[in-house]
Amino acid sequence: MKKFLSLFFIFPLFCIAQQEVNIIPQPAQLKLLKGYFEIDPATSVHYNTVNQDLTAAASFLTKQILNLSGIPMPQNKKTGKSIQLKMISSAQIGQEGYLLNVTPKSITISANTHRGLIYGIQSLLQTLPAIRTNAALQVPCLEIVDYPRFAYRGMHLDVSRHFFGPEFVKTYIDLIASYKMNTFHWHLVDDQGWRIEIKKYPKLTSVGAWRVDQNDIAWGSRPQAKPGEAATYGGYYTQEQIKDIIRYAEERNISIIPEIEMPGHVASAIASYPYLSCTQKPQLPLTGGNYSGMASGYCAGNDSVFTFLENVLAEVIQLFPSKYIHIGGDELDKEPWKVCPRCQARIKKEGLKNVDELQSYFIKRIEKFVNSKNRKIIGWDEILEGGLAPDATVMSWRGETGGIEAAKMHHHVIMTPGKPLYFDHYQAGPEGEPQAFGGMNTLKNVYDYEPIPAELSADQAKYVLGAQANLWCESIQTPDHVTYMILPRMPALAEVLWSAKENRNWQSFNARLQHHFKSYGQKGLRYCHGNYTVQIKPISQEGKLLVNLSTEIVNADIYYTLDGTEPTLSSNIYNAPIEITHSVLLKASTIINGRIMGVQAAKQNFVMHKAIAKTVIYQYPVSRFYLADGPNSLTDGVRGTNVVGKFWHGFSGKDLVATIDLGETQNIQSIALGCLQSYSDWIFLPQSVSIESSLNGTDYEQVQTVQNPISINEKNARFDFKATFPAKPMRYIRVSAKNNLCPKGHPGEGKQGWIFADEIVVE
Repeated sequence: MKKFLSLFFIFPLFCIAQQEVNIIPQPAQLKLLKGYFEIDPATSVHYNTVNQDLTAAASFLTKQILNLSGIPMPQNKKTGKSIQLKMISSAQIGQEGYLLNVTPKSITISANTHRGLIYGIQSLLQTLPAIRTNAALQVPCLEIVDYPRFAYRGMHLDVSRHFFGPEFVKTYIDLIASYKMNTFHWHLVDDQGWRIEIKKYPKLTSVGAWRVDQNDIAWGSRPQAKPGEAATYGGYYTQEQIKDIIRYAEERNISIIPEIEMPGHVASAIASYPYLSCTQKPQLPLTGGNYSGMASGYCAGNDSVFTFLENVLAEVIQLFPSKYIHIGGDELDKEPWKVCPRCQARIKKEGLKNVDELQSYFIKRIEKFVNSKNRKIIGWDEILEGGLAPDATVMSWRGETGGIEAAKMHHHVIMTPGKPLYFDHYQAGPEGEPQAFGGMNTLKNVYDYEPIPAELSADQAKYVLGAQANLWCESIQTPDHVTYMILPRMPALAEVLWSAKENRNWQSFNARLQHHFKSYGQKGLRYCHGNYTVQIKPISQEGKLLVNLSTEIVNADIYYTLDGTEPTLSSNIYNAPIEITHSVLLKASTIINGRIMGVQAAKQNFVMHKAIAKTVIYQYPVSRFYLADGPNSLTDGVRGTNVVGKFWHGFSGKDLVATIDLGETQNIQSIALGCLQSYSDWIFLPQSVSIESSLNGTDYEQVQTVQNPISINEKNARFDFKATFPAKPMRYIRVSAKNNLCPKGHPGEGKQGWIFADEIVVE
């Protein structure tokens, strides 16, 4: 075998290769040679027909080539050019690796397993045109040695909140398979829809799969269904459809993990069979994010619940060959358990301390059943509460803390932190983008993600199987919207999980991605141009407000304006941070080869006031999930939008107490704190905001307390808690916002809510 060099060390050669080879994820080793192989009617596929894995791989390859070109490749033809599929024994490439060798006369794909062969074929297909063509199918001559870094490379799709039919599920599988992902996490059960046929319990689909159509109303604002309203929106997969999808996925090396939520997020099951809840009261399926007065969790004290779940899981396990069954375990409202006589009796009987341990009991009991069927469970990181089930795998979504804890306990972990792996968040906007759940996870955020936390030792890191991106579909109703949210972030994650860390290169990925953009367009796939969008980031520096402009596109120019007009080629070109000295509307666009790129110009209003660029000291830390643009986001002149996570500082369970040093004594006559309310996101306006001042930073006096005039049950609101008073000298300003509890009737009733603040405006 010829000596290979790592891509990391042959980058100049690789840049040349990118003119013809644009494989994502980046192969471990690639060597571009002279010439090309042309697939034509004289090309045959050679393989040992006795080997079933080779036969299956040959079938997959010939189908793809036929669909692409109309060329029906013969098998094992003795004359002419050939594509050879071979089984080998190579320790270097492991169970999923492959060797791809292309000469003018032959293509050879070699691997230890069927999986490796399919991945080799996927790399081969990425060198060919994207759609049906009459053009010559020319493959550049090359040599590739390739294998993945992580064993688990996953993508998730929520079909409960909005239903997507079998054909689109296959399209989704095709997309993730083309980038060598190997796991499809199918979220089949949630409050708003039960999507899998269970023959023993037909009401799960005749009732639980359908809800009143309110798709024209924002998710969190949808009223609950009323008796007599027609449940017309929904759908489900028959068991035959599921079997067909599983076969389709297996051909493409995709393992499907079904998620059957429990003990929470099951209002659809309770609507079908009311005896499953603690109250056992009839209810209608949820229409959206309004849980007021609705039961959404199973009764842990009712043995009939466990009988029901074992029967459901028995049918699920019979259908799905995956070694994992995902049982959810997240966001359970445990308040009903505290007052349910059956649950309390269970706690007493089992010697449990509290409802957290009752949840652990529930999960462990389900795990025992799943294990008895020779399968394993996966659960969201809440399954750690009250004690982790003995053989459970943890999917860490609330950051990486749960995953770190589980790995240190020697439990397998799949990393899927909301930042940056929730693909229901915005990637560029929100201006110019379709509706998203909130937050911001850019393409580069995804590409820069490292699944192995620094807190883990080398031995502990072995328990991190890989990572997964999640696509929750509260705001996503159509297939086009789905593809927009995952393209191109999913290819970025695919490279993170497949390619060696030292071989990943943002510039190289960006260059290759442009070819894939073209193929998405040719296939009619909607995708995000978000990485063309200019990122506008304010910086406080020596009492000045500076603005950095950046774009994820390599070697692009940025043009900007400060008067609200659209950038053109005659506008200012960005070369260094821009100082903001007065209130302006900044707009900026990415320019490539004299063309303005992206959907629309990025824009940001900056509102000047006396606290601009001043340092903010917090008594309690800002949530790391909602940092806005950094520690001085309350004095950067940027006001928040209605989008959760965009320009907002978040405080959970603690009051906001922020102190500003103006640098010198000034006469001040008004101070305002901007806050957000988003009922469905557990974000509430503060009860009140207290404002104090000081001349020395030690002795403070009360200036004013502003009460909240807006109902805590208001679904969405933005309000400035503004104190106006006769001009008063002050240097230090302390603003304290009192956090609210979730109100009665809210899913989190009695629990701590969030405070979201955008700016302290001082005038």
